[in-house]
Amino acid sequence: MPNLVDVTYAQTGKSLSINNMGMREMQARAFEARNAQYLLLKAPPASGKSRALMFLGLDKLFNQGIKKVIVAVPERSIGSSFDNTDLTTYGFFADWDFNSDYNLCTPGGDSSKVTAFKNFLSDSSETILICTHATLRFAYDAVEESVFNNILLAIDEFHHVSADGENRLGEVLRSIMNNTAAHIIAMTGSYFRGDSVPVLLPEDEARFSKVTYNYYEQLNGYTNLKTLGIGYHFYQGRYLSAINEVLDTDKKTILHIPNVNAGESTKDKHNEVDSILDIIGTVTRQDTETGVIYVKRHSDSKTITVADLVNDNPKDRDKIVAYLRQMKNVDDMDLIIALGMAKEGFDWPFCEHALTVGYRGSLTEIIQIIGRATRDSNNKTHAQFTNLIAQPDAADDQVKLSVNNMLKAITASLLMEQVLAPNFKFKTRRFDDDENEEGTIKIRGFKEPSSQRVKDIVESDLNDLKAAILQDSKILQALPGEFIDPEVINKVMIPKVIQTKYPGLSAKEVEEVRQHVVADSAIKNGEIKEVGDKRFVRMAGKFVNIEELHIDLIDQINPFQKAFEVLSKSVTAKLLKVIQETIDAGRILMTDEEAVILYRDKIGPFIKVHGREPNMNSTDPLERRQAEALVYLRNKKRQMASENG
Repeated sequence: MPNLVDVTYAQTGKSLSINNMGMREMQARAFEARNAQYLLLKAPPASGKSRALMFLGLDKLFNQGIKKVIVAVPERSIGSSFDNTDLTTYGFFADWDFNSDYNLCTPGGDSSKVTAFKNFLSDSSETILICTHATLRFAYDAVEESVFNNILLAIDEFHHVSADGENRLGEVLRSIMNNTAAHIIAMTGSYFRGDSVPVLLPEDEARFSKVTYNYYEQLNGYTNLKTLGIGYHFYQGRYLSAINEVLDTDKKTILHIPNVNAGESTKDKHNEVDSILDIIGTVTRQDTETGVIYVKRHSDSKTITVADLVNDNPKDRDKIVAYLRQMKNVDDMDLIIALGMAKEGFDWPFCEHALTVGYRGSLTEIIQIIGRATRDSNNKTHAQFTNLIAQPDAADDQVKLSVNNMLKAITASLLMEQVLAPNFKFKTRRFDDDENEEGTIKIRGFKEPSSQRVKDIVESDLNDLKAAILQDSKILQALPGEFIDPEVINKVMIPKVIQTKYPGLSAKEVEEVRQHVVADSAIKNGEIKEVGDKRFVRMAGKFVNIEELHIDLIDQINPFQKAFEVLSKSVTAKLLKVIQETIDAGRILMTDEEAVILYRDKIGPFIKVHGREPNMNSTDPLERRQAEALVYLRNKKRQMASENG
């Protein structure tokens, strides 16, 4: 199946070039905000967030009166990103250098690490400690909160925090912010969570200065990577029967198998790994020192190297993880098979293909997985993300779940397309305004931000907001419905999501944010062409002169039209009907009694007369109701089969 998203980059080298202090573009931008007490750094995988933190932390230690720096990462393997680093050779005033006793991302129990954490706090000669989020939580409970005064707390992969009262890391963070003079640096490659709970409450988030470096800036500034593709491959039955169609072991690949609780899983993850190895070839040996598996391929007898990160035996896992950390050459590894690992913070620059089995409910996880393949490396000009997902089956009692997963996968790819595209600024076009500005699109009737809050949302949160919109259950129901009036989506459904995500906004501010969302989506989903000195954007199948854009015109564009086109091209007409019916079933208000009467007295005679079933999109309201009854009854039958099965 062809990619849903193909993006080409200019290879400017800008994001990799360093200034006279050894800082890359993103790091220099973050360093400009070094005096902020609370700093939120949003930047994509591989942009150099770890080193940015080193520059910021050292400046706070040497120049801002901060006594200690504590870096908290979600899992031990990520701790190596903050190992001792030479910075002075490249022009900075100090090196990132600390006592290895205070790298707590090592094997061992929580109690010993909490003891080491307490020792660090009382040791006046030591200034830097690396630990996991879990160690931070446990240590916080074991010390007086006042010890965090004049300490910089850096939280890596900040999307693990949640405003939910049950999220302990979020509780710890809020308490430290409210009760101490600590400085906070929060770093994340994505601010989306898989659930609807915000990372921070609006009032807490407002206290942070934000530095944003977008994915397009990062990838456009590489020297080797030219193109990125995002695609889907649908399968029926078990995924193992389809894995050979999408797994190319000539490409450096990370293969993520499904979670054991997912519908795609066989429930035996170790057997799945063995089956994948058997599909590739014959295992000839496994190195006892490193854990590397050697497989002779069926196709050509070539031997490839495989890392099994699904094996959760601590001794075996530590061996292969240690090997992966020290890899330097492109030939050191060919395939990594993982389940929960090799996502955020995992560094394998040679990776060309991220192949993921099963829909991932978290857009953060998708971005993190794609980020494994988008590091710049001289062995590749193209990076690929492929999602292998189950095709909905009309006879399956899980059809509703499959349909939802398929729709969410497609909307996730559309969001990624927008994340990966160049950013535009939008302004109001006045009647006497003919001046064009680089990177700016002017729209008649457009409402510009009237408050700092709206400016912040537009500048820093637009992708996060789009994620909330694209994953909203009501919006998803509208996705394959080309007969839903676009203005209903744009003017009714989208504002409701904005109000939920930002409850403090006034009606005027909601409208300003809404216009930015729909304009940005319409332009980025469209295709821009230049003809002479004029620019045209393709909207809903026709090209419109950009200088003649009006917000009323944009509001007439279904922001999900492209998603419907993708669906139409990706699946058969029969499957599209199943998808449509499954979603329609969620909208229909009907009693069992009405459905039975219509089926018994009306639908049979209708089919006899017309030679077809009633059409949901008929102009005759009676025919539409009969069609709804059919959909309602089929859905009911599936539910009963599921309950009895």
